[in-house]
Amino acid sequence: MTGKKQDKTAVQNERKLFGTDGVRGLANEFPMTGEMAMRIGRGAAYILRKDSKRRPKIIIGKDTRLSGYMIENAMASGICSMGADVILAGLLPTPGVAFLTRNMKADAGVVISASHNQFQDNGIKIFSHDGFKLPDEVEGEIEALIFSDELDSERPTGGEIGRVERLKDSTERYARFLKETFPRDMTLTGLRLVIDTANGAAYKCAPAVLEELGAEVILIGAEPDGQNINRDCGSLHPEFTAKTVVKEKADLGLTLDGDADRIIFVDHQGQVVDGDHIMAICARDLDRRELLCHKTVVTTVMSNLGLKIALKNLGLSLVQTDVGDRYVVEQMRQGGYNFGGEQSGHLIFLDQNTTGDGTLSAIQVLAILKREEKSLSELAGIMESLPQILLNVRVSERVNLMDIPEIENQCRLVQEAMGEEGRLLVRYSGTEPLVRVMIEGRNPKEIKTMAEETAAVIAKELG
Repeated sequence: MTGKKQDKTAVQNERKLFGTDGVRGLANEFPMTGEMAMRIGRGAAYILRKDSKRRPKIIIGKDTRLSGYMIENAMASGICSMGADVILAGLLPTPGVAFLTRNMKADAGVVISASHNQFQDNGIKIFSHDGFKLPDEVEGEIEALIFSDELDSERPTGGEIGRVERLKDSTERYARFLKETFPRDMTLTGLRLVIDTANGAAYKCAPAVLEELGAEVILIGAEPDGQNINRDCGSLHPEFTAKTVVKEKADLGLTLDGDADRIIFVDHQGQVVDGDHIMAICARDLDRRELLCHKTVVTTVMSNLGLKIALKNLGLSLVQTDVGDRYVVEQMRQGGYNFGGEQSGHLIFLDQNTTGDGTLSAIQVLAILKREEKSLSELAGIMESLPQILLNVRVSERVNLMDIPEIENQCRLVQEAMGEEGRLLVRYSGTEPLVRVMIEGRNPKEIKTMAEETAAVIAKELG
C-alpha cells in the first residue's frame, strides 16, 4: 500500500460526484438525478466554451437502460443552456462514443451507462476531444462549478443557445471502424461463435460486425427491454455462454458487458478464459509481429501472478497500476506503451482505440486464432493461473495500513514465507468500507490459512 495509492483514494473520497469511472449511482436518486445530469452538462459545456474559440460540440451516447432517456435529455438540456451543441448518437457502446468523439472532431463525448451494473443504476462518464477519459483535475473543476453558484449567472440567450441534432448512422460509423481493424487478407469464415451482448449497447453492432467478417454467430442476451441489461447474462455470467458453446458445438464464446467495453472469452470446451490469459496471448502475438511497444504489458495489481510469470518466460515485462482501467490507460500514455488491460476483461489496444473495447478485442483475438491456426484453449495454455484467495474485512476507519505495526508485520511475514512463488495484496475498496486481502500462491490450503490470519489481524486493529 503506497502513499501514492492512498492519495488517489483520498481524492476520490473527498468528491461528491466523480469516482474512478465518472458519476454513478441509483437512477433518479442523488447523484444520478435529472437535475444533477443537467448541472453536469452545464458544467462541462461551460468549461469547454471557456477554453474554445468556437461553439463546442458534444456527442452523447447511451446503453439500453430505461433511465437513459431521462438522463440523456437532461444532459442535452444543460449543455445547450450553456451555448454548446449536442449530437445524440443514441444507442452506442462506450468505446463507440470514444471513437466518434475523435472521428467527428467533437470537443467531448458523454456516455450514459453504469457499465456492468444492474439496470436500476446509471452513470455519466465524459471523454475529452481526444477520446480519453477526462483528467481528474477537469472532473474536479466541473464538480466545483456544480456545487457553487458560478453557473447561475452564465445563461446565453438568443442565438447563443445550443442546438441538438441526432446522428442516424452512429452504429454504422463505429462498425466500419471495427471492421477496418481486422486484417484485410483474413476472414472469419468457418468459425462458429456464440456471443452474449448482455442485453446492452452492442446487441446490434457486435454480432453484425462479426457476421460481416464471415463468422457464423449464435446470439444470446440480445433482447433488451430497458430493465434486463446485465441480468444473468454478459461478462459477469459467462456460464450461460459456456453452456451454449458446448450445446451448439461452437468454436468459442464471447461475453460482453452492458456498455461493451469489456469482454470475457469461453473456449470450445466451455472453459472461461479471463482477461489475464487473453493479455498473455495478445502480448505474444504483438511481440512476434514487433508491434508491442517496449515489450511491455500494463495491467492492474489484481492480475494473477501467473501473467507475470508467463510474460517473463516470453522475455516481456509487466507494469502494474492501481485498480481501474483509467489508471491502466494513464500509465500506457505516460510510458509509451500500447497494450494493457484488466483481468475483468478491459483490454486496451491503444493503437486502435483509447479505451477498453470488447468487440475490438474479440476481433483481435479471432485474428490471432486464424493466424496461429489453433483453438483458444491451445493458446490459453501459455499461462497458468495461480490459486487465489480473496477476503473482505469490514473496517471502521481508513488509515495507511502499513503505518500499523501489527498489520505491517503480518504482511511482511506472509510475503517472506511465499517468496517469489506467491503474492499478497492488501488494499482498501474504492466504494465500500472494506479492506480486501488477496493472496496468490501454489498451495491453496496454505494461502487460505495465510489470508484468514491476515484478515483477522486487520479486523482486530481496524474493525
